[in-house]
Amino acid sequence: MTTQELVAQIHKKQSFLCIGLDTDLEKIPAFLLEEEDPIFAFNKAIIDATHDLCVSYKPNIAFYEAYGVQGWSALRKTIKYLNKEYPEIFTIADAKRGDIGNTSTRYAKAFFEDLNFDSITIAPYMGRDSVEPFLQFKDKHTILLALTSNQGAFDFQIKKVDGNELYKEVLSVSTTYEGAENLMYVVGATKAEYLKEIREIVPESFLLVPGVGAQGGSLEDVCKYGMTKGVGLLINSSRGIIYASNQEDFASAARINAKKLQVSMEKELERLN
Repeated sequence: MTTQELVAQIHKKQSFLCIGLDTDLEKIPAFLLEEEDPIFAFNKAIIDATHDLCVSYKPNIAFYEAYGVQGWSALRKTIKYLNKEYPEIFTIADAKRGDIGNTSTRYAKAFFEDLNFDSITIAPYMGRDSVEPFLQFKDKHTILLALTSNQGAFDFQIKKVDGNELYKEVLSVSTTYEGAENLMYVVGATKAEYLKEIREIVPESFLLVPGVGAQGGSLEDVCKYGMTKGVGLLINSSRGIIYASNQEDFASAARINAKKLQVSMEKELERLN
């Protein structure tokens, strides 16, 4: 999917919502555990109930790897179902990979070619040769961790290097990478006050923004400081949507919470226009 196609979907659906599929067998409704593949059964129900309210789904790969072959099979089924039934959806492999040379190329092949995701999150701290292999794939997007929403982000990401915060250095240097036009960035919603300065470095790039909802981030603040003329935002919500209920109404409850965010996003898009 190209960036232009993603923007077109945002305007069509009046939404820039990304739903995180962080599927945990300990949290899904108990009756689903009787299914042959409970992870996929849960994901399919969430997707079918919410696909018209969002433009993206983001499976967190750790939640699938934790269940071994069973989890990986469920992930494969999920992405195959999305690509077949809802090809307009922008898919994100939240894998946070990052290694040098041939290893990064193999990671990229696994998620871009074998599983056919549109994008992948990666850690940038091994530098240029750990990022550029991902950027060589046509119409695929690499989402760098820039400024994350967790408390530990303060351990390193805002430390100054030659007078400049480390996350700003990551942003600045990444714009010089071959294929940088395919870069997006993760910026936590709980760091909304940093978005103005981030936009000075990457004024048009898409930002994947977790932390709205369960982690306390403000949609309005993120839009105020981070939205561009081309929208430039994907707001992720995971637990607040997919675990809205653990009863038989879980899918309809997820839709209700997704709809609330979509309505708020529609208002922000009206302000933009």
